[in-house]
Amino acid sequence: MTPVELLKSLSGPAAMAGAPFGADLMVFVTALQARGGIGVYVARDDKTAATARRLAEFIAPRLDQADLPGWDTLPYDRVSPTASVAARRCAALARLSRYEPAHGPLLLVTTASSIVQRVPPRETMRRSSFSMMVGQTVSQKELNDYLLVNGYVRAGTVREQGEYAIRGGIIDIFPPTAGEPLRLDFFGDTLETIRTFDTETQRSTGETRSVAFAPVSEILFDDDVLSRFREKYLDAFGPPSGDPMYEAARASIRRQGVEAWLPLFHSKLDTLFDYFGDEALIAFGHLSGEAAAERLAQAADYYQARLDAGAGDARAAKVLAPDALHLDPAELERALATRAVIRFSPSEPAPGHYDLEARRGRDFAPERMLSQENIFEATIAHTKSLQKSGRHVVFAAWSTGSADRLINVLADHGLEDLVHVHSLDAARKAETSVVEIPLETGFVTNDLAVISEADILGDRLAAPRRKRKSANFITDAATLHAGDLVVHVDHGVGRYVGLKTLEVTGAPHDCLQLEYAGGDTIFLPVENIDLISRYGSEDAESQLDKLGGAGWQSRKAKAKKRILEMAAELMAIAAARELKRAEAVNAGHGLYEEFAARFPYEETDDQLNAIEDVLGDLGSGKPMDRLVCGDVGFGKTEVALRAAFVAAMSGKQVAVIAPTTLLARQHFKTFEERFSGWPLKVRHLSRLVSSKDAADTRSGLTDGSVDVVVGTHALLAKGIEFKRLGLLIVDEEQRFGVKHKERLKELKADVHVLTLSATPIPRTLQMALTGIRDLSIIATPPVDRLSVRTYITEEDTVTLREALLREKYRGGQAFFVAPRIQDLDKLEHFLSENVPEVSFIVAHGQMAPGELEDIMTAFYEGKYDVLLSTTIVESGLDIPRANTLIIHRADMFGLAQLYQLRGRVGRSKLRAYAYFTTPKDKVITETAERRLRVLQSLDSLGAGFQLASHDLDMRGSGNLLGDQQSGHVREVGVELYQSMLEDAVRALQAGARGEDDVADDWSPVINLGVAVLIPEDYVEDLSIRLSLYRRLSGISTAQEREGFAAELIDRFGPLPEPTKQLLEVTAIKVQCKALGIEKLDAGEKGAVFAFRQDTVLDPAKLMEIVRTRPNVLRLRPDSKLVHSYTGGDAVTRLGRVRAFLKELEAAAGLVGA
Repeated sequence: MTPVELLKSLSGPAAMAGAPFGADLMVFVTALQARGGIGVYVARDDKTAATARRLAEFIAPRLDQADLPGWDTLPYDRVSPTASVAARRCAALARLSRYEPAHGPLLLVTTASSIVQRVPPRETMRRSSFSMMVGQTVSQKELNDYLLVNGYVRAGTVREQGEYAIRGGIIDIFPPTAGEPLRLDFFGDTLETIRTFDTETQRSTGETRSVAFAPVSEILFDDDVLSRFREKYLDAFGPPSGDPMYEAARASIRRQGVEAWLPLFHSKLDTLFDYFGDEALIAFGHLSGEAAAERLAQAADYYQARLDAGAGDARAAKVLAPDALHLDPAELERALATRAVIRFSPSEPAPGHYDLEARRGRDFAPERMLSQENIFEATIAHTKSLQKSGRHVVFAAWSTGSADRLINVLADHGLEDLVHVHSLDAARKAETSVVEIPLETGFVTNDLAVISEADILGDRLAAPRRKRKSANFITDAATLHAGDLVVHVDHGVGRYVGLKTLEVTGAPHDCLQLEYAGGDTIFLPVENIDLISRYGSEDAESQLDKLGGAGWQSRKAKAKKRILEMAAELMAIAAARELKRAEAVNAGHGLYEEFAARFPYEETDDQLNAIEDVLGDLGSGKPMDRLVCGDVGFGKTEVALRAAFVAAMSGKQVAVIAPTTLLARQHFKTFEERFSGWPLKVRHLSRLVSSKDAADTRSGLTDGSVDVVVGTHALLAKGIEFKRLGLLIVDEEQRFGVKHKERLKELKADVHVLTLSATPIPRTLQMALTGIRDLSIIATPPVDRLSVRTYITEEDTVTLREALLREKYRGGQAFFVAPRIQDLDKLEHFLSENVPEVSFIVAHGQMAPGELEDIMTAFYEGKYDVLLSTTIVESGLDIPRANTLIIHRADMFGLAQLYQLRGRVGRSKLRAYAYFTTPKDKVITETAERRLRVLQSLDSLGAGFQLASHDLDMRGSGNLLGDQQSGHVREVGVELYQSMLEDAVRALQAGARGEDDVADDWSPVINLGVAVLIPEDYVEDLSIRLSLYRRLSGISTAQEREGFAAELIDRFGPLPEPTKQLLEVTAIKVQCKALGIEKLDAGEKGAVFAFRQDTVLDPAKLMEIVRTRPNVLRLRPDSKLVHSYTGGDAVTRLGRVRAFLKELEAAAGLVGA
C-alpha cells in the first residue's frame, strides 16, 4: 500500500516516519487531490507555513489553497494582531464556513498556535460574508453599515487591507479576500462597475464582475453583540468603573488588545475542528504537535503573570481563563482521536510506524568548513551521483535573483542545462532544474532529490519579496497640515493656516492662506503652490518673517552666496579628479560570482546598483570617489566587501577605516568571515590589538604580505607605509576629527576611495548634485528581515516587564531609550524595582568617549541584558542579539529618530519588538500622535530612508556638503535649499560667474477670471486635495497632464468644470513660465501680458507680431502687451489665450510654428 493510498483511505490517527518537510507535503497534497474535501496542514510556525504554501503551489499549481495564520501576538498581550493577519484569518474562516464538498479539494495551511485557538462561531462567519455582482442593486447604506460592523476602517486613501473610502458614488474597498483593492462605481444604488486598482498610483488596473467581502476582525460590533458584551462583561469582571477598554468597546472602537476578550462578544466560541467537519484529512508537520502544546503552556503561564500583577484576582486583572480562549490539551486530544490525522516526522521509522521512504538531503556544512574544498564542485559531484541512481535533481533557490545566480555559478563549474521550472511536473521532465522555494533543507525520495540553496551555502536570510510600498507614506507624512511652517520664495517663513476659496474677478479660486509676523496674511493661488516648501521641523518655532521686511531677503542672499561658493568648490574638486589616473581593477568574473554567492541575503535593487557603480568606477581607470549612503544594516558593508574583494584579488592592498574601535572590530569580523577560504590575508589594527600583533600587521603592510587591513584611525598614524595601497574604504567619515581628515586626504590622492555613511541623504539632493559628487543611495532595506512589530502603548508595568523578560528568556538583549539624561535615574529605579531579574548598564552622551566605548563593548559582548541609554544607540552599532526596543516618552522624538532607533533591532532571524510608550495620564500633541501612527504603519521597512530624509529638514545634511551648510539649510528650509543648490549647479555648469547670474525661482501669476479649484464635493478629503494641487504644480508636459486628468476621472468620477479649468490654467502657467511672462490678466475685454526682464522672447520678434495685428495687439510704454481679442466666456477665453501663447512660443523658437 503506497503512502498516498494509505492517506486517501485514512480514517483515524496514524504516524509516518521518514518524512522530512517537503516530502510530507508531496504525499499529502497528492492524497488530498485523490480524496477530495478539506485537507489541513499544520505547520510549526508562520515561516514554515509560508514555505508550505509555496511548496503546495509547486506540487499542484491548480489546487485551491487557503491560509489561516495564528495571531502574531503573545497570549494576553495588550496589543492586537496586525491588521493583515486578522484579515487573512477572517478571509480563511469565511471561506471554510461556506465550503461545500462539491467545490473540490481545498488545502488549508495553518500553524500550531492557530489550531489551538478558539474562533468565532461558524454561523457568524458565514452570515457576515457579503457578495455582489455588477448590475445588482445594492443599498449604499447597507454596504456602509456592513463595513462598519465588520471592522473595516474608513480612510482618506485606501492602501492597506481592511480600509475603505467613500467618495460620492465611488467606493474604494480593500477586502481581505482580494489581492488588490476594489473600486465600486455606483449610479444611484446600481453597481455599474467593479475595478481593481493599484495602491501605489491609485489608478485602475482591471475589471471584475463580482466580489465577496469577509470581515476583517473576529469581533463584530452591532447592537446585539454590544448588549451581549455588556452582560458577559458584568458576569466576568463585575461593574466596569471607567475601564477604558470597556468604554471604547461600548463605543464600537477597537482598542489595542481587545481580542483577549473575544469570548465576551460571541454567544459561544467554536474550534477550527467545527469548521473542518469530521471528514477532513489533517496533517501535523514535524514538531507542530510540540509547538501546539508549547503555545497552550505559554497561555497558562501568561495568564498567571497577569493574575499576579492584579494581586491574584481575575476580576481586577480583567483576564479570561486560558480555556476560554484556547482548547485545553485534553480537548485537543479528543478532537484529534476521532479524525483522520497523520503525524509526519523526518526520523528513521520505529517499529509499527509507516515509512514514507524519504530522507533529509545532504548538508554541505563539512565542505563549507574546509575552505580549500570547492563547495560547488562537491555539489555537482553529489548531483551526478544522484542522477546515476535515477533521480531527478531540483535545486530550491530562495528568490529569483539567487536562482539566476545558482544557474550561472553551477554552469561555470560544468553543470550545464539547468532549467528554471515552476511546477513539479516540469521538474520531473527535466534532468536538473531550479525552482524558487525558500526551503531550509533538501530531501531525497525514490525518484526525486531536492537540494536547497541553504544546504549548499549555509543559512539564507532572505525571504520572499513583497511588493514595496514606496514613497506614498512619505507624501502622506509630508503633506501640509494647518499650523505647519512653510517657506515662500519671496516672503520667507510663514505659517500655513488652511485652504480658502476666494472670489477672484467673479470666479471661485482656491488659495492657501499663509500668516506672517504681526498677523499679516497673504493668499497664494493653488496653481502657484510651487512657490512654497515645507520649512523644517514642527518644533522649530523660529521667528515668522515680516511681510515686506528685509530680514528674509538678506538671509536668502547670504545662503545663496554660500551655496554658490560651495557648489563651485565641489565642482573644482570633481574636475581635478577627472585629470588623475588610477589603475583599473578587475577580478575574474567566475571568482567574483562565487564570492557574491556566499552573501546570505538577497541583494536589494539599490544595493545591486551601488555594487555596479562601485565596480564600474574601479574598472574605469580614474580614481573612484564614491559615497554610499544607507541606513545601518541596509547592506553598505556588502558593497565594501565586494569592492575590497575585487581590489585585493587583483593584487592591491585595501585599507578599511572606521571611527570607533567597536565598529572596526565589527567590520574586521565580517571581513575575516567572508574572506576565509580565499588566498587573502586580513588583519586588524586598533587599540584592542596586542602591540606584537600590531607590529606584525604594520610590517605586513609595508612588505605587502597583508592584503586587507581593518582598523581605526590608528591606520592614519605617521609610521604606517603601504606597499601597494589600491583602495581606501572609510566608514562614517563625518565622525573623524580635522587632523585625521587631512591625513585621509593625503592617502586619497591617487587611490580609489569608497566612503560609507549612515547619515541619510535625500534622493532629491543626490539629483541636485549630479556631476559633482558620485553618490549611491541604498534606500531599500534588506529583503524582508522580519519587520519589527511596533506597539504604541501607554506606560504599563506589566507590558514592559513581560517584554524585557521575554527577550531575556529567549537569549536576547534589549535597548531602553529615554529622550533626556534626566529621565535615566527614574528608569533605573523602575528597572531595579519591577524587573530585578535583568542586568542593565547605563550609557549617555556626556560620558568620556573611552568609558562609553567600554560600556558599549560590554553590552555587545552580551554581559548585560538591557542597555539603558539616551539616543546614542542610533549611531552605527549593529548588535544582532538585541531584539527588543522600548522607548520612553516616544512622543518626544522626531520621526526619523524613532525610525532609526527602531532599525537597531530586528537584525537576526528572530522577530523583533519595538514598544513606543506614551505617558499614562498626559494627552500627547496631535503631531506626536501623527508621527507615531505613521511609524506604526511603516512596519514594512523601506520607507524609512525617505522618511529620514524627509526628517532631514530638522538637521540639515552636514556631512555631504561640509558642516557650515547645515546652518543655511535651517535658514531657508531643506526643500528650498535643495532647489537653490540645483539652480546653482546648473548655472555654474552653464558658465555663470557670480551670484547675479543665478535667477531665483519664480512662478507666473495668472488671473483669467475662471474658476480654479478642485471642488470640495468632488474630493472631500482636504489633505488629498492639497497633495493633488502639489502634484499638479510639478506637471510640465501635456502628456503628464492627460495622465493626471485620467487619474482624477478614475479615482473621483467625471471632471467638474472648475477642475477642467484648473488643468487649463496650469497648462497656461507652464507656457508663461517658459516664455518669461510673470503676470497674465484676462477678462471679458481682453488680456494683459507682463514680461520679465530675462524673457526669452526677442523684443524685435514681439514688435513684428504686434505690427501684423495693430487693431488687436498693442505694446504699452511699460512694455506690457495688451491683447483685446481674448474675451468671451471662460472656455473660449482659455482657448484663445492658449492659442496666442502658442504663437509666442513659436516666435521665441520654443516650439515649431
